[in-house]
Parts: sequence; C-alpha cells; structure tokens
Amino acid sequence: MDAIPEHNGHSRTAPHGRLSPAPRPRPITPRERVSLTVDEVAALGDRLRAGILGAVRMPAEVLEIVLATVLAGGHLLVEDYPGVGKTQLARSLARTLDGRFTRVQATVDLLPADIVGANVWRADLGEFEFRPGPVFANVVLVDEINRATPKTQSGLLEAMEERQVTVDGESRPLPSPMVVIATQNPAAGYDGTYPLPPAQLDRFLSLISLGYPSAEQEMELLRAGPEPAAEAVTDPERLLAAQECVAAVHAADPLLRYVVDLLTATREHPLAEVGASPRAGLLLLAAARARAALNGRSFVLPDDVQALAVPVLAHRLQRTAAAPATAALEIVEDAVRRVRAR
Repeated sequence: MDAIPEHNGHSRTAPHGRLSPAPRPRPITPRERVSLTVDEVAALGDRLRAGILGAVRMPAEVLEIVLATVLAGGHLLVEDYPGVGKTQLARSLARTLDGRFTRVQATVDLLPADIVGANVWRADLGEFEFRPGPVFANVVLVDEINRATPKTQSGLLEAMEERQVTVDGESRPLPSPMVVIATQNPAAGYDGTYPLPPAQLDRFLSLISLGYPSAEQEMELLRAGPEPAAEAVTDPERLLAAQECVAAVHAADPLLRYVVDLLTATREHPLAEVGASPRAGLLLLAAARARAALNGRSFVLPDDVQALAVPVLAHRLQRTAAAPATAALEIVEDAVRRVRAR
C-alpha cells in the first residue's frame, strides 16, 4: 500500500461559519494493531460528517446512508442527473478516507484490463510482468459507470465481491479496506448508457440520489462559488478497525426475525417479480449495525433497519412487467409499513 501522506494537522474555519473537521489522529505504524470501540467509531463518524459537509452540500439523511455503507464495508452507487454533485460527493468522501485513491472515467471504449490490470511482456526481462489497474486502491471512484459496456462492468464483479481480481488464471488480492464509489446518470433519455444488470447492482450495498438543492441552498451555492476540497480525517488502518468494530455490533434474535420478515414481505408483494435475496438481508443487517455504531450504540434497533431499508433493498428488486417504474420503492415502503418489529 502506498504511504499515507502527511498533513499539517491544523484546523481551519470553513466558509459560512462551518467548522472544519478536527485534526486527524496520529499516523499508525505498520506494527500497530488498531482496535476501536463503538464510541470511537461514533467520533470517527462525526469527523467524516464534518469533512464531507465542509466540501459539499447534501441532505443529512443521505450522508448517514453514505457513512453507514462505508463503515459496513460495502460499495456505494450514486445515481442522479448531471450537475447535482455526484462526483463531488465521491471525491470528498475519498479524500476524507485518505489511503490510496484512484478514479476511472467510464467510456464506451473502456476495457476490463483498464480497470483490473494486465500482464505486459517485458522484453528486457524476457517475461510477463503484471501491471495493476486502478482497482488496486483503498477508494476507487468509477465515474459514470453506466457509460461502460457490460463486458467492462463485469470486470468489477470479482473485485467488489471477492476483494480480488484474476488475470490469466492468477488471483491477486486487493488492498484492504477497499471501497468502490460509482456514479451513474439515469439510463432513461441518455444515449450511450448501459443499465447495470441485477448481478452488478447487487454488488452495491446501497444506492442513493442527491436530488436538487433547495432554493436557499442553491442561492448559497451561487453566492459562495466552488466548495473547498475535503481534508483527510482518518486512514485505511483506522477505517478497517472501524469496520471490524461495526461487524461486532449486537443484533438480537427478534431483530434478525424482523429483517427476515421484511425480506419475505418484498418477495410476496404483488408488484415484485423477484424480491430481496438472503444476501440483501445480510447487507441490510451490516448497514444497520453501522448506523447503530454511528449513533454510539453497541446494539441494533428496528429504527436502524427501517432507515436503511430503501437504499439497501430497492435497487435489488425486480418489478413485474405491469408495475410502474417506482414499484421497487413502493414495495420496500409497504414492507416497512406493514411488518411490525417483534
């Protein structure tokens, strides 16, 4: 892994009275084993919130989904129309997480090898040498992922699910932690886009949309000009420790039963052709654990599950042919409304 760049550690005051994040903790030496408590994870979440909100304007509830996704060890898909801040959010998140960061601009001529890497013949050595692609990073931003062809999109499947890539029959592990942040424009009305198939969508823990800002927010944006760049507030070792802490957050059997009942409700809904899978339930629980930790709790509540049900489950559902385009959202909302926590 590349060396973590040093920072001066000075705090600063952001425009419009917003305070910048507190100085990041001291760097960790390679021999140290990091372990975080739930309270420390909650404090890390506060620093991430301050760092991102200091660089991009976005709804607080959407930012909570973003942080829960990252701390749960998942990948994030940001879908919205051009110009609403998708790439700015992804860049700001990547900068606050620090570590090795790469960006891929998806185009129709992008090849799988351009993402995962390839073996290149070295004439001076008389042998092939592996040249890693941009996926070998802690934070990978794939901009406008649905402009890439399905063949190239599939090149991310193994990397996102298995945290490794296989080139010419040899598997190579990726850095840990590893987060993919992908952006895409809605497919409808945009030529040259290739909608992500269900198998690819299932690799993203959550899908969010930013939407247009309010009139007051947009006036503030025009008045202030470009937002400042976000600053690093953590590093890969602490992020990995936070993810390990989140995975240990307690979920009681009644809570697990509640998750199962929600999944069952989506499968039995009349508008659903394919409901939420068991993997969807595992990811929903992981995100709920992360939300609990962000709120300083060592146990999961039904409120955590309900708050994350739509962004985690809706993009995984397949509606019936006669169902409206918004059916997936309606299915999940109906399930949350009808299923009672035990």
